[in-house]
Amino acid sequence: MEDFLLLDELLSDESKLMRESTREFINREVKPIIGDAFEKAQFPMELIQKIGEMGLLGCTLPEKYGGLDSNYMSYGIINQELERGDSGIRSFVSTQSSLCMFPIFSFGSEEQKKKYLPKLASAELIACFGLTEPDGGSDLTAMDTRAEKTTDGWIVNGTKSWSGNALFADLAVVWAQTEEGIRGFLIEKEFNGFQRIDLKKKMSLRASGTGVLVMENCFVPEENCLPHVKGTEGPRSCLNQAQYAVAWGVIGAAIDCYEMAVQYTTERKQFGKPIASFQLIQKDLSKMLTEITKAQLMNVRLGQLKDEGKDTPDMTSMAKMNACKEALAIARLSRNLLGANGISLEYPVIRHMINLESTLTSEGANNFHQLVLGEHITGFNALS
Repeated sequence: MEDFLLLDELLSDESKLMRESTREFINREVKPIIGDAFEKAQFPMELIQKIGEMGLLGCTLPEKYGGLDSNYMSYGIINQELERGDSGIRSFVSTQSSLCMFPIFSFGSEEQKKKYLPKLASAELIACFGLTEPDGGSDLTAMDTRAEKTTDGWIVNGTKSWSGNALFADLAVVWAQTEEGIRGFLIEKEFNGFQRIDLKKKMSLRASGTGVLVMENCFVPEENCLPHVKGTEGPRSCLNQAQYAVAWGVIGAAIDCYEMAVQYTTERKQFGKPIASFQLIQKDLSKMLTEITKAQLMNVRLGQLKDEGKDTPDMTSMAKMNACKEALAIARLSRNLLGANGISLEYPVIRHMINLESTLTSEGANNFHQLVLGEHITGFNALS
């Protein structure tokens, strides 16, 4: 896709190199197989080790823990390229990196960091995130999962739904209510009382390992409790990291839809000439390019601010909300331009469109982010 406002001039050589290597990986390894994986509702497990070898997992973490010590601009750009392939691929990486490795690095003990992070970075271990509950949604105060202190650990009971990577995860980062407030727990798949259940019949994010986590009197030793965070700060900071990844990622899906629409309308002939020559087609294509460029501008600025330590959760809410809304609108426009072919998995558009329905609500629904901004503007919390 053309760099309409020359945003490459704002990127470092490192960011460009990571973008190109990730783009090449998506074109070579993901695009040829992802339609079949989506149709079969299977995550392409053969990609996991390759993703780890590329250094895409936890890339912003220090090298001593297996990361690349990269910046957030680069992390955003690789998420854009990953979701140009499929939302399920981006979700795998951002779940591992933002929702699981980030809290271990930020709130874990040195022993926990050394034990888990290098193996998570190399994809030797896979992690999932347990926060959302069947009846809770974005309301952390309604969390039903409970952890009770014992002599040498904790007993955890509860259910977490819509957990990315759950079906093949070795480790779950689970948040639970305690007498001390919300705490984070690192639950290994072998722990007694812990099980994972497939989420059947989902029509979006089909090429992902999304599942349900169930803890029934699950014993978690004290050394597997994150020691340096209590309350809502922990899970909210994880969501903020993931929202940043989603804001970048969905624009990758939008770019793929836009490029497909340009190619298709240029080649498709009706009434004796390419349909791209018709006014209404050009109107839709110009809107797509404009909204992609606007969202990229917001994402680039947010990446700069994150690297400078000047970002706020409100900024991320705006970027995520805007990108998800516009990406879905672009996918729908593209689907219409492809006519009947727009609903075929021979083309990427319908797959992206269906996946983007999930990103509209994941890591906080768009309505929730509108209320976050509403409180910023007015000073009134509409959620309480």
